[in-house]
Amino acid sequence: MLSTETYHFIRNIRSPHESVAPIIFSGSSPLSKPRVPREPEQLRKLFIGGLSFETTDESLRAHFEQWGTLTDCVVMRDSNSKRSRGFGFVTYSSVQEVDDAMAARPHKVDGRVVEPKRAVSREDSNRPGAHITVKKIFVGGIKEDTEEHHLRDYFSQFGKIEVIDIMTDRSTGKKRGFAFVTFDDHDAVDRIVIQKYHTINSHNCEVRKALTKQEMHNVGMGMRSGRNSGGGGGGGGGGGGGGYGNGYDSNGYGMYRLFSCWFWLFFCFF
Repeated sequence: MLSTETYHFIRNIRSPHESVAPIIFSGSSPLSKPRVPREPEQLRKLFIGGLSFETTDESLRAHFEQWGTLTDCVVMRDSNSKRSRGFGFVTYSSVQEVDDAMAARPHKVDGRVVEPKRAVSREDSNRPGAHITVKKIFVGGIKEDTEEHHLRDYFSQFGKIEVIDIMTDRSTGKKRGFAFVTFDDHDAVDRIVIQKYHTINSHNCEVRKALTKQEMHNVGMGMRSGRNSGGGGGGGGGGGGGGYGNGYDSNGYGMYRLFSCWFWLFFCFF
């Protein structure tokens, strides 16, 4: 029997020889709920590093489902030995649940403190520094009329800002079209770079993690090592996960060569 609480209807009663006017309903049917589009899976996924070798899918789920509904939970294992690789992934039903889980750090699973991070897509996993934990971002493509308050007003939605530096030419004082923003937590940076492009002061800007020369050097050495040793899995994270593998493949090395010049150009002041 259908509930009539959300229903209203009009019926015109006529003589037995006349037709009855159609019933007019207003309201939503209790049998069909409007489907709310689910947010992209990549934004709802966390990489969990530093797992105990004793941690199972079940114990990982039991811990992280305290902050929301999990649509997927897996501990990555070696395909041959089935031994845990020391990391896994949890996928929530909403981005808000991911935010709640990250706000509840630190996390301890099976007696061991683990490291949750926003999962990196396969597409981005080969980019220089994709897996490095930093608190600073590079913001490129900003226009001459963009001031510090524009950057602060926009990026403060992601986390607490500590420093904003809009870079200028030392001799002329003219803005160079890029800036750096430093946060108090690396998770703010991870949230921002997942989104990639951002509109600031009505201009589209590109945002990346800001790496020092030493960090770029370390990334380059790691990619060269991965290239020479066969890569260790190509950085894919296993099982379509989130780009946290043991090494980098030849494509990653090639991308490093492509992007490194661009990065070093802007980080020369470090």
